[in-house]
Amino acid sequence: MATVWPEGDEVVQPLTVLALHAWSDACVTALGAAREEIDALNVYPVPDGDTGTNLYLTFEAAAAAARAADGDLQQVAAAFIDGAVRGARGNSGVIMSALLRASIARIASQASPEGVLDSATLAQAMDEAAAAAYVAVGSPVEGTILSVARAAADAAIAAASAPGGPAQVVSAAAHAARSALTRTPYQLEALRRAGVVDAGGRGLCVVLDATVRVLTGRWQGDGRDMAFGTHTIPLPFVADSADAGSSYEVMFLLDAEDDRVPALRERLADVGDSVVVVGGDGLWNVHVHVDDVGAAIEAGLSAGRPHRIAVTDVAAESRRAATARIQSGRGVVVMAAGVGLRKIFGGAGATVVSGGVGIRCSTRSFTDAIAATGGDEVIVLPNSTDSIAVAEAAARLARERGVRVAVIPTRAQVQGLSAMAVHEPGRSFDDDVVAMTTAAGSARDGAVTVASRRAMTMAGPCEPGDVLGVLQGDFAIIGQHLVEVAGQITQRLLDGGGELLTLVTGEGGHDDLAAGVAQLIHDRRPEIDVVVYDGGQQRYPLLVAVE
Repeated sequence: MATVWPEGDEVVQPLTVLALHAWSDACVTALGAAREEIDALNVYPVPDGDTGTNLYLTFEAAAAAARAADGDLQQVAAAFIDGAVRGARGNSGVIMSALLRASIARIASQASPEGVLDSATLAQAMDEAAAAAYVAVGSPVEGTILSVARAAADAAIAAASAPGGPAQVVSAAAHAARSALTRTPYQLEALRRAGVVDAGGRGLCVVLDATVRVLTGRWQGDGRDMAFGTHTIPLPFVADSADAGSSYEVMFLLDAEDDRVPALRERLADVGDSVVVVGGDGLWNVHVHVDDVGAAIEAGLSAGRPHRIAVTDVAAESRRAATARIQSGRGVVVMAAGVGLRKIFGGAGATVVSGGVGIRCSTRSFTDAIAATGGDEVIVLPNSTDSIAVAEAAARLARERGVRVAVIPTRAQVQGLSAMAVHEPGRSFDDDVVAMTTAAGSARDGAVTVASRRAMTMAGPCEPGDVLGVLQGDFAIIGQHLVEVAGQITQRLLDGGGELLTLVTGEGGHDDLAAGVAQLIHDRRPEIDVVVYDGGQQRYPLLVAVE
């Protein structure tokens, strides 16, 4: 099918019913792949661990309704919107339905008969969606999906005025959304204390990333490239009474005239919190957290006819999620090669074995660490080629004592970071091991060090003081300047593709080393996200990973 986007984007097909189905399928696939990760981030407004599941089910309901509909783009889009509103689940799901309702309606109404959609209309749709989400929420809170949606819309508006087509607009929006997501812990105290980004905002980033892939023709439909980790490692979180908020989540569909809704929002705000009301044309999806379930239903009755009423015990769900996070009986043992890395892994809940250049880890050190977790299931990340065999020996000893142990053969610190980022104690042991192994294996690693003596390397002879670039464990570059060699190593890693660049600074790396590499990559590959950690490792001023 010929491309008819007007500004030359690389696109698979025009905006048609088939394109809408392809996009919704991509979003469902992406949210399904990221569901457990998003659930694990969920601490606000209540830590009930279901945001990823709710977003997935909301999108799935919308996609199913669209698939069941007949007619042209307008009619199928209307069915998609109706499915999103009717099928919205949870606080974030209802907000997502507000975003979808506003944006899809605008896009479908403005597309030409040939399926051509201009950048300005797409940006306007995202702007109207963000505004609709703020209106839908009774008391908007920054640091949530609302902030991420607004940042994405602002970036879309700015990109629409520059050369390029719809894919460039959504790419700019997706990049801005990811940046906004990293700021959410600084905007919302509950996120900062838990050490996570906002779960709903993360879900929106997944949707925008999927949209970029559909518009650029890079989505292959298997879901393997659709879910990208935030690389914000969750810290242990235990809800207290302040975090738990109201006792019950009440949701219902409401048949009501549109002019009755403002008064409904006010009444719900008087009896509860987390109020979200989404819909229009006589049908509304209502969400509220309350202590008095009857009061919420009475508010609905005063506005119209509530139906499909669902009540969830928030406190019970919070306890269940906390138990899954903290009391799973599963531990993680990690070898860390620097002070900063020990803090990072330890803060993520791992039991740390100290290692690094010149420090040979013993079987005893791993055996003691496995025992110290207190878990009957333990995952071990050796994070060094030299430590893998030692970790395996310790695992065999632990298994003899009845502990279930899996050693993921990570050979670099950055692979351990990638594995730890997707660790989720709430899922099965086997699934957790598979997810962590996949994440570690997808991280291509490099490093920069300084030669201490004359030697022959895979890259040729080196002299003391030469800067050596390492790729996948082998010396590959010899140079004179840290930033220059680090930039070359990073670019080679990115030549194989990637979305996220992780830089871990160590001893001997001057303050602007990571900043210099990040700037080089930004100039050449502005779409790449960069995360910097202070690792404190010896002998390697910089560790690099690309995923």
